[in-house]
Amino acid sequence: MKKIEAIIRPSKLKAVQLGLKAAGIPCNTVIPVKGSGLQKTYTERYRGTEQSMILQTRIMLISIVSDDNLETAIEVILDNASENLVGDGKIFVYHVEDAIRIRTRTSGIEAIK
Repeated sequence: MKKIEAIIRPSKLKAVQLGLKAAGIPCNTVIPVKGSGLQKTYTERYRGTEQSMILQTRIMLISIVSDDNLETAIEVILDNASENLVGDGKIFVYHVEDAIRIRTRTSGIEAIK
């Protein structure tokens, strides 16, 4: 099993979720995050004054998938989250030792189905 963490633009969340659901990977967790990467700072107007903003608002999408679904999930995220611009985001992949469904106490690959 693998854990995928994708940091994407908030405007791309719906497309990525629909793509993952269509690919048979409906389970994911969404967390609003702020961070900085290669993008430069930008300015916003707040109460009539210009403020220099360093942190960008993004969404972190977390999904645990089987090894068989890993490439599919990554392709769906890449296809649906990209605008071919700086700041499109990143995808991180981690190995998952085990997963246990609390309700049924099922473990392993069966717990994430």
